[in-house]
Amino acid sequence: MSMISIALSGANAAQAALDASSQNTANLQTPGYSRQGVVLASVQPLYDGAQVAGSGVAVTSVQRFSDQYTNLQLWNAASGLGQSTSAQPYFTQLEQVMGDTTTGISAGLDGFSSALNAASEDPSSDPLRQQVIAAATSLAQQFNSQSQLMTDQMTAVDQQRTSIVSQVNELTTNIAQLNGQIVAAQASGTNASGLLDARDHAIGSLASFASVQVADQPDGSLDVSLTSGQPLVEGTTAASLSATTNPNDTQTLNLKFSNVAFTLNGALGGQLQGLQDFQTNVLQPMMQSITGMAQQVATSYNNQLAAGFTPAGTAGTPLFQFVPAGATGTLSVTPGIQTSDLAFSSDPTAPGDGGNLTQLIALDSQPVALPVLGNVTLSDAMTQIVGTLGTQSQENQNAASTAQTVSDQAEATWQSVSGVNSDEEATNLVQYQQMYQANMQVIQVANTLFANTLAMFNPAAVI
Repeated sequence: MSMISIALSGANAAQAALDASSQNTANLQTPGYSRQGVVLASVQPLYDGAQVAGSGVAVTSVQRFSDQYTNLQLWNAASGLGQSTSAQPYFTQLEQVMGDTTTGISAGLDGFSSALNAASEDPSSDPLRQQVIAAATSLAQQFNSQSQLMTDQMTAVDQQRTSIVSQVNELTTNIAQLNGQIVAAQASGTNASGLLDARDHAIGSLASFASVQVADQPDGSLDVSLTSGQPLVEGTTAASLSATTNPNDTQTLNLKFSNVAFTLNGALGGQLQGLQDFQTNVLQPMMQSITGMAQQVATSYNNQLAAGFTPAGTAGTPLFQFVPAGATGTLSVTPGIQTSDLAFSSDPTAPGDGGNLTQLIALDSQPVALPVLGNVTLSDAMTQIVGTLGTQSQENQNAASTAQTVSDQAEATWQSVSGVNSDEEATNLVQYQQMYQANMQVIQVANTLFANTLAMFNPAAVI
């Protein structure tokens, strides 16, 4: 093997290494990019001989620096972070509205109670009676406002879940296509690093929506499934996820793979799990409690008013109307009610008597049976609801903070294995440049020696 051939192999190897380092530097900010490097090996002599050093150097492969364990850590961290962060905006909105001391239900209950107490100073006063009706109207509006907020959140969660389902289907289809491209590339000996990076990045995005488990296949493809076992991707076949709205306004997730259909009732992980937990454990119980409170307000005060008498000596009429799913809200003041319809008297012959008004005022401190909460007073019910909401929100924030720490650590671990380090690449560029220049110098020396050798046999050829 000549010096020129050996040096040329070294120059080619240096060029390949420079190309790899250049590719790394170019993708310094590319999400999910795994750095590459050449694997060099000494080429043995092409013929026997004790005085033969070797036949140069060869690039045996272009290595992609990737570790499946660090990838799994990164995907699991993405799932945990997605689960804890997906519902936090809803928590924050609920806390701001439910805990408002001026526009919340608690403020409405206090205002209504204050109006009743003020009326007790002169039960026959028309302005004081009008204040009671106004306070009742305000209380109904506050119930309806917060009921509407929760209804809107329920709709928003369903819409977000539907959007996630669409993104999941896009990702699984993309992963299946990448599986086919990777298998074909590796079978032909083509460098598939870019395709592998794209597939890993897609799986990471998928993991933020739902917890996944991944299995390597001998042909280079990856099978992806939910942690509960249902397949999402097998080879070049992708599953299809869909969301079905039920009559009770909840959603059911269905998965279809080939000709097999699954109903997903188990733990999904990721954003889908976070949204499901928020709806099931926070929003639905709160809606039941608020609706139950509105019903108890209407029932309790209407029943007590029915036991009293108006200034005209007639039986009292209902102050409130309750409709569980009314077009204008769950609670309203009876249309057209007048101050003269309020039955504050307990004696039909004594219009100025406030005996029944005293009973109405006492309702504020009497326990009522409410869904989820049990037997509590109306004012204590709101305190419990707001307190429970604050606790759940804080727990979710703590989980999100922990998940963010785990995600940051997983990202740092991945970066240490697969990430591009600009300082390292700068050093590599200098080293391989020197390697290239040194081999070119060898070629120059070999050319000089060759020219000198020719001159020995043909001096006239030397200029």
